Amino acid sequence: MLVIPAIDVEAGRSRLVYWPGAASGVGTPTDRPERIARRFVEAGARALHLVDFDGARAGRPVNLEAVARVAEAVAVPLQVAGGVEEPDAIRLAFAAGATRVVVGAALADEPERLRACLAVAGEWLAVGLDARPERLAAFPWRRPAPTSLADLVVELVELGVARFVLAHLAPDRAAGVLAELRARTEAEFVVAGGAGSVADLVRLREAGASGIILGEPLFSGAIELEAALAAAG
Repeated sequence: MLVIPAIDVEAGRSRLVYWPGAASGVGTPTDRPERIARRFVEAGARALHLVDFDGARAGRPVNLEAVARVAEAVAVPLQVAGGVEEPDAIRLAFAAGATRVVVGAALADEPERLRACLAVAGEWLAVGLDARPERLAAFPWRRPAPTSLADLVVELVELGVARFVLAHLAPDRAAGVLAELRARTEAEFVVAGGAGSVADLVRLREAGASGIILGEPLFSGAIELEAALAAAG
């Protein structure tokens, strides 16, 4: 299982300050995404996830300069989410240095736009889905009735999607959810958030997650990156 540190970017800076030596009072805190990225990679991270908060609000990429700085600082796959819901937006993200993108669930109701995005990103496009049944049912779908997570994933795989990022998937639910999804498709499933301890990471690995995106737990020190990498196997 791949451990993917996440950096939330707003106005060109990390929304959270990273201070790896906070517990011991050593080291230098920073909110520069490229410096945080370098520290994560030096500690063993093999991929990174950047969330463009401004881009998500604007519906277009906003923090491409920050993406470019991170891409220049590290030589690992860089996944970008937020504001990359159109083919041209994906092209801009790739030009800045992104190698993967995550689009929102709304594209499930716009198959032509999704196909256009897939034509640009191919297998490096993932669709982000909220794994909570009640939130999925409450999503403002343009279809006559809500759909289940498994049915939606199958539908998207048939359109060409090969990767999914599942948000809000609690570790104690992961085994059942991922077992059903993997029984019905051969897609790749990365879990975003939901893990608050190393034990949670072990549960997700055993459930069959191909990756875990970790943000706040790494910044707060609740989970050390080295321990997360060891638990991921």
